[in-house]
Formats: sequence, structure tokens, C-alpha cells
Amino acid sequence: MKNKIAILVDSGTDVPQELIEKYQMYVIPLKIIYKDKVYTDKVDITPEEIYQRLPQEIPGTSLPDGETITKIFEKIKADGYDKVLAITISSGLSGTFNIVRLIAEQQEELETHVLDTKNIGIGAGFSAIQAAKWLEEGVEWQTLIDKLNELVEHTKVFFNVATLEYLQKGGRIGLVASILGNALKLNPIISCNDEGIYYTVGKARGRKKSLDKTVGYVRERIGTAKVFNLAVAHGDAKEEAIAMVERLKTEFPQAQHVYFGQISPALVVHTGPGLLGVGIQVLEN
Repeated sequence: MKNKIAILVDSGTDVPQELIEKYQMYVIPLKIIYKDKVYTDKVDITPEEIYQRLPQEIPGTSLPDGETITKIFEKIKADGYDKVLAITISSGLSGTFNIVRLIAEQQEELETHVLDTKNIGIGAGFSAIQAAKWLEEGVEWQTLIDKLNELVEHTKVFFNVATLEYLQKGGRIGLVASILGNALKLNPIISCNDEGIYYTVGKARGRKKSLDKTVGYVRERIGTAKVFNLAVAHGDAKEEAIAMVERLKTEFPQAQHVYFGQISPALVVHTGPGLLGVGIQVLEN
């Protein structure tokens, strides 16, 4: 083990499973709560199962309990690590960051750092993937932390939802204004602000214009950047997402990677079907 540094993420960061396995990341699973049963995110429930049940019941979500998180830290220690880099979805959208930070502070035999990505889904997952790559390159602990804190400011995700109903019902509406004029078919493009809270970046009439506008925002963020990564995440919008991947590869051939994946069941609860998100991570301007 070149660096005895473990990477710990919560399941809402949406790091693709093959990368979790490749970099041996540890995962804290969020919880999905139905009236009759509690499920573990990405373990015993799939996004498809949630979509099928949405007409009957919109479940809740919650943080894992402290005991579960403590056991994961104990496992990391038993596996021979002496440092833990924990990466969570935004503290402005979930209490995960705070509970992980509190438990991390209690670890006497582990040096820990908990990164608040101020982001959601793959927008948060970007940080974990890049951290793993930097560790492979031999980046030292403090340098790694400094670089990741700086990277948060250069990472953004823009997403489109088919309806705001689920964000509203889940209490995650943030600064996203409710759109009353459904007859106008106004589609909001949503992102996280500097505090990591949802806000409306822009609106467009109809899905196609909304996605076009999203690509425009990505282009603005890239600017003249020399090194950057892109990602496409979807919730029950696979065909559109695959088309978006091809579009991004065509329009931004200089991108190092274009990651692709489905959002976690826990995020599905708050967005409903029809989510399409595009993430951008600028590594070098």
C-alpha cells in the first residue's frame, strides 16, 4: 500500500461502481424509507424499483446511523490504513457531512479529513475519483487536501428534471423557484450554489432547449480550460443520456474523461423520473 490513505464516500456521490472497485473505495450507504420497510441505498433496492413504486408511495431518505458509520471506520483501520479521506454530498442538502465529520473526529488511531463537496451526485463523486488518481501519483496527504478543497470551486453539475414535484415533496427545493406555468413547459436547469444549495441556473421552454442550454453552461464553465473532465448522469432517461455523452464527446473532444452512470436510488427519491445531469470538473485552466 503506497499511501495508507483510504477513500470513503457516501452513496449519494454516485461514483461509478467500477471505479469504487478499482480504487477500493469504502461506501457509506444512505437509507430509503418506505412505510413497511427501510432499504439500503444501492444494496437491496434499485432505481427501477423506486420508479415503479412512486405512483403508490414516495419514500423518504435518511442518513445512515452512527453505528454503521463507526463500523466502516473500524473496518478501514482493520484493513491497515492510518488516514481516511471522506467525501460527501453537500452539507447544504444532507446531514451526512456533519455526522461523518463528528464520527471522524472520534477516531483516535486514524487521521481524517472530511470534504464537503458542496455538490450532489457525480458532482461530488468527481472529487473522490480525482483524489484516487492523485493518490496513485503519490500526492502527499496535506497536498491532497489542499488540492481537493481548491477543486470544489471548479466543479459543477447542471441537471434537468421532468417535474419539481419530488424536490418539493422531499423538502429539497432550496432556492429553486416553483414553476407554476406548466402549460408553458418551462424546464428549469438546476445546480448547487457556493453554499451547496439547489438553485435555478436558467429556464428553457421544452426539454430539447433545456438540454441545449445546459451544454451552453458547460461550455461557459470550460472556457479555455486545458484539462477537464465531464460526466453524464441520468435517472430513467438512459437514451437521452447516451445521446448527451456522444454530444459532449463531439463538442469537447479534449475532455480527459466523460463519465457515465445512473443516479443512486436515494437521489431518485428526490428527483423522480426523467433526470438528466451534466457535470464539469476543471483541473487546469
